[in-house]
Amino acid sequence: MIPGTLSSRLLGYITQQYGKKFLNLEQDIDETKLAELSPQNKEQASLYIHIPFCRTLCPYCCFNRYLFRENTARLYYQDLRKELALYIDRGFRFSTFYFGGGTPTLLMDELLEFIALLKKNFDVKQISVETTPREINKTNIALLQQAGINRLSIGIQSFDDKLLKAMGRAWYTGQEIQEKILLAKDKFDTVNIDFLFNFPSQSVQQLETDLEILERLHIDQATFYPLMPSPHKVNALERNFNHVDMSQEKSFYDITLKHISTNSYTPSTAWCFSQGNRMIDEYIVDFDNYIGIGSGSVSLLRNNFYVNTFSLQRYSESLQHDQFPIIRWRKLSNHDMLYYYLLSRLFGLSIDTRRFHEKFHADIHSRLRMEILSLKLSGLIKERDGTIWVTPKGMYPVSVMMRNFFSSLNGLREFCIENQI
Repeated sequence: MIPGTLSSRLLGYITQQYGKKFLNLEQDIDETKLAELSPQNKEQASLYIHIPFCRTLCPYCCFNRYLFRENTARLYYQDLRKELALYIDRGFRFSTFYFGGGTPTLLMDELLEFIALLKKNFDVKQISVETTPREINKTNIALLQQAGINRLSIGIQSFDDKLLKAMGRAWYTGQEIQEKILLAKDKFDTVNIDFLFNFPSQSVQQLETDLEILERLHIDQATFYPLMPSPHKVNALERNFNHVDMSQEKSFYDITLKHISTNSYTPSTAWCFSQGNRMIDEYIVDFDNYIGIGSGSVSLLRNNFYVNTFSLQRYSESLQHDQFPIIRWRKLSNHDMLYYYLLSRLFGLSIDTRRFHEKFHADIHSRLRMEILSLKLSGLIKERDGTIWVTPKGMYPVSVMMRNFFSSLNGLREFCIENQI
């Protein structure tokens, strides 16, 4: 049996090495490689829409984002509609949508017009939109309600004033953030707030205070993201996040898990905790396939992994010629897909063995025999009545697995952003 900390490190290392396989991508994209970019009968896929603009750029963020310029953003929405049309022409029919960024709510008129376009072309069932406290006001809340938003996710990171300043987010106080959150409370099916943990200079007491405030606010959902290495950094403050000290990460995670489990929250993923059954923003858990549109987004359709250009100029030029803005591609092996499925479902905390059989036409105990056996012997998973679920002991190792997987993909983002590919 593998001791807990050792199993976390080992699983994290294995996952990081596996994640690097996603970086070995082909650069020459032609129509033959895009041939499989079309839906099959009854195939379900979600649509992620990336809006890469922010009023200020948080120094620790590793996603594709640009300082907000209104003219640039409006031109971007024009291109975004053209990219959506390419997928409509190929026969895609989406029903679940995720707007991320960046800050999608910076240009509310453009966002609402795009949502109206989705409703015109698809049978819309669920929409999730990310925002920040800076964009929360009564007018925007009312507009998002009228647009039929189901889930509003507010990135706050912390309520602590000192931490907010260290994060480069000193635009408002922790008290003001609470007031903003209360404006949105009970206005949507799900209101989520995002926290960051294992931040440099963050103390256990600061995290515990954040958790106590969360309990008082009684918000539907909270997601706790571990700080991840962000190699693409320019100034001195940003370079603090080239490397992340992992020595206290487990302590922060354990405190979060202990506190939140006693306050009517149940885990939806290894990072997300909800009161009742709520929509989450981890579409990799709920969907085997997903399409990403916008600059810097990625797609996974069957065994094909596609990467959109990170350059706004190249993104626009491609769409001016009615071409997909895809600049990297890889066809994943069946073995790669097995591991990806295992990782994503463990992150979602359960695996339906019957669904696995339907997808891979094989029994999970034969295809992933050693992996399942090792996880069981380590006490990280249990199984009953066709369902494998992650135990409380297994939640932190699973968190490490997913953190390392995402961290390994940061190398792709770094390369594409620095070289404007």
